[in-house]
Amino acid sequence: MNRHSWFPTSPCGPGCLRTAAPTVGRVWRAFRLARACCVLIAALLLLPLLLIVRASARQSLLRWVFRAMLRAFGVRLMVFGELPAARGHGSLIAINHVSWLDSVAVNAVRPMRSVAKRDIRDWPVLGRLVTAAGTVYLDRERLRTLPATVHELASALRGGAMVNFCPEGTTWCGLASGRFRPALFQAALDAKVPVRTIVFRYRLADGRITTWPAFVGNETFIDAARRVARLRGLSVEVHILPDIAPRRATNRFALAELAESAARNVLDGELPADPVHVHARV
Repeated sequence: MNRHSWFPTSPCGPGCLRTAAPTVGRVWRAFRLARACCVLIAALLLLPLLLIVRASARQSLLRWVFRAMLRAFGVRLMVFGELPAARGHGSLIAINHVSWLDSVAVNAVRPMRSVAKRDIRDWPVLGRLVTAAGTVYLDRERLRTLPATVHELASALRGGAMVNFCPEGTTWCGLASGRFRPALFQAALDAKVPVRTIVFRYRLADGRITTWPAFVGNETFIDAARRVARLRGLSVEVHILPDIAPRRATNRFALAELAESAARNVLDGELPADPVHVHARV
């Protein structure tokens, strides 16, 4: 792999996952994984339909798929704040990156396009689904492709798309977090659209923040999915923060700092009292 100074890295690894957490038995764990496979199969069968139905119907079907995936793993979705209705222009959504569940949770709230690392395109089943969803792919190993990615992202935003991306560039355990890298914030400035920060936190039934859903180190997606399937009483909090208007920042560095500061206010404990929406686990 061609590593460079811009390549995102995280100190989080297997040592971050040693805290105890309640688990379910092997039979229930296998049942959860089987349900998740059924949801994936259903999503593939729905794929041709998603290409021909109206946008509102497509949103409803995709939201059903992602919420069904959370239910399959027994994850409760708790939403703090609201995403506004479509306003004729796009918006760039900056999210902190903890788990593969991040993308499932944000699309369970509002299906949207995303920026993802190029190798996800080759994942079995999931790769086809995220490509069909209009994903903008980023090649983190080839810096010379970055301007083209920013241009593609800006074009999507000008076209009215809501696009989420992970400015940390890699996953962190949830107790620690990384700096927001400024490069892709340039697309919001070029398109003259707002930036909104969404923050994810994962909790157990007793209220403790857990690192178990984190996707860290050199583990595979299968390893991370099996660990989530073991957890009992997992909730994902989705904190939707206010827009950052384009005029508030003169350059991408200032814009990244504003978005990171908003995220840290949540991660440091400045939380609303009650969620706006709660979708119960099964």
